[in-house]
Amino acid sequence: MAGGLVALLDDVAVLARAAAASIDDIGAAAGRAGVKAAGVVVDDTAVTPQYVHGLAADRELPIIRRIATGSLRNKLLIILPAILLLSEFLPFLLTPILMIGGAYLCYEGAEKVWAKLGGGHHEGHAPAEETAPDEKTIVTGAVRTDFILSAEIMVIALNEVVDQGFWARAVILAIVAVGITVLVYGVVGVIVKMDDVGLHLAQRPGKRVARIGRGLVKAMPRLLTVLTVVGTAAMLWVGGHILLVGTDELGLHVLYGAVHHLEEAAHEAAGALGPVVGWIVNTLASALLGLVVGALVVVFMSLTFHRRTAHAAAGTSPHRPGPDDERVRTP
Repeated sequence: MAGGLVALLDDVAVLARAAAASIDDIGAAAGRAGVKAAGVVVDDTAVTPQYVHGLAADRELPIIRRIATGSLRNKLLIILPAILLLSEFLPFLLTPILMIGGAYLCYEGAEKVWAKLGGGHHEGHAPAEETAPDEKTIVTGAVRTDFILSAEIMVIALNEVVDQGFWARAVILAIVAVGITVLVYGVVGVIVKMDDVGLHLAQRPGKRVARIGRGLVKAMPRLLTVLTVVGTAAMLWVGGHILLVGTDELGLHVLYGAVHHLEEAAHEAAGALGPVVGWIVNTLASALLGLVVGALVVVFMSLTFHRRTAHAAAGTSPHRPGPDDERVRTP
């Protein structure tokens, strides 16, 4: 009887250790998947505060909470089941779909660079109206934009755990969905309330506290600028790296081989700093590829979709003059 009890306890201990190891593996996989989606996460964090800009201070956090709820609903109820079924029954489509997402990231990053250089105006995320719309419109627009970013995050994360079992993938991706949503909108909440905290501190007695408050108020625009720059760079890097690895997996080894050769050469030449220098070389090469691909997509969109949209808004055709022009030329 005692021997059977000891054996049972040994079995329980083995099962507990296996469960703990499985949890550790899931946590590590979720961490890797989340890191790969960093470019989209930073961009999402930089973009979302624009939706509550100019609104009453007491409505900022409720709106962010509604956007976060919509984002989590997108990830868990729509995107997660779709990509799980895709990975289970049509796994060969994952790399092309991931590359499409990577190209979109490159396009977003290159368009922001183009807008910064004065060549255009990036309208992908910011609300177009100068007058603030109602809260329902704000939340609907933000959740719609978040759906695209969330889909990219989840597909990138899936690519890191595609070798796991079905239920392990489901758990890992659910952890990534919840964790990234909490992280992004938690940071957004802190950012949008930074002004209020700064103003409150600036009005309190004490020079040091007031100085800190004024510093927070002044830091807000700079922080958003830094987030925008980092997000743009991260999007180009992540998008370019996705395309680089994707082309190699599809059998086009030239680009990946060239970058890998440069990375190994830099690694050997840098000595003790080899891993860091090699990573920098790979990152810069990926970002450069992302910028080139993104620029090509920006040119294509400008010559096709954006031009047609502009002519449609003006009531004319891009191929022939409008009726007003005909009347002007008629004697």
